Amino acid sequence: MTTADKQAPAGELTHFDATGQAHMVDVGSKEDTRRSAVAAGTIRMQPATLALIISGNAKKGDVLGIARIAAIMGAKRTSDLIPLCHPLALTRVTVDFEVDEAANSVHCRAQVDTTGKTGVEMEALTSVQIGLLTIYDMCKAVDRGMVMTNVRVLEKHGGKSGDWHAEV
Repeated sequence: MTTADKQAPAGELTHFDATGQAHMVDVGSKEDTRRSAVAAGTIRMQPATLALIISGNAKKGDVLGIARIAAIMGAKRTSDLIPLCHPLALTRVTVDFEVDEAANSVHCRAQVDTTGKTGVEMEALTSVQIGLLTIYDMCKAVDRGMVMTNVRVLEKHGGKSGDWHAEV
């Protein structure tokens, strides 16, 4: 038996084999199913920074438009960034931003869908983080104190474990 064949017992971390060696989980025998995940996060900033984003007058251009494209690209490139993630054929990625003037924040929400053998939670999380990082990058010249927070999976659907929703 090779190290790759020694799977971790149920309830343990799946990215390690029985000898403790890291490996990519074997999903070859799993059925293809429709899978979806939603993730969200927030970036807080100074009021003047948020005003620049809202006005569209940021020096680098349309901050939220560029962040949306970056977030979609991030979902597509997740397996290049996270070493043990499987490359997936994504069928849809949607990214929405909500400006929260009362909290001087921008909320990001990403939904990622596929039909395959493994879930897309990592792709949704990567999408959100890349979207928020792009906002930071585009606005850091005026506000280096921006804070990204509360990045999390909100829900996932499909696969053997079925549906899951985060507690509010």
